[in-house]
Amino acid sequence: MPELITLTREGSSRIEIKQSVFIGSSKRVSSKEEAEEFIKHEKSLYPDAKHCCYAWRLRQGNLSKSTDDGEPSGTAGMPLLSLLQNSEMIDCAVCVTRYFGGILLGKGGLVRAYTEAGKAALADGMPASFRSGITYQVLMDYPLYDRFVREATARGFDVGEGVFGQKVDLAVRVKEEDAGLFEDFATDISSGRAILTKGEKCEMNGGILDLF
Repeated sequence: MPELITLTREGSSRIEIKQSVFIGSSKRVSSKEEAEEFIKHEKSLYPDAKHCCYAWRLRQGNLSKSTDDGEPSGTAGMPLLSLLQNSEMIDCAVCVTRYFGGILLGKGGLVRAYTEAGKAALADGMPASFRSGITYQVLMDYPLYDRFVREATARGFDVGEGVFGQKVDLAVRVKEEDAGLFEDFATDISSGRAILTKGEKCEMNGGILDLF
């Protein structure tokens, strides 16, 4: 898959502006049903709140949705969706629940408040880039182990824990586009003695991003 920017965990936020409280939350989702379940859950947490505004974007079907939930048109849902679009985040949902404090904020004030709460919730969810990878099992002799781990790590391959039996069985995750490079590396460093087993595809975290 191409690079994917999404959340690594659930995020939350809380801000207060002119006595109105804005409670933000964010979550990685992979389907419309999962996104709707997340929003339903958030609404259940604050049943007495007047507004529960949200937005989500999905790779599946290239779908997106946002709602103002009773706020003036364009002041809540669209600013939240713009946060996802402008940061190129996908497969995630962001929701902001508002407890009205009795003081009107005006359209501009609402846009700023929902944007601030949504941005903080997304940042707390630790956005990261992800790429498709492949897991390899590498069976090697003990004398090779330390050098293999050191040099594989230096080349950016994700080396896991070894299982130590008669030989060392090591799991290594590699970006899909680097599979050939890894196979050549493993063959060269072991002089062809390491036994490689190509496993299933996996998702690799390319690092936390400072988007907000």
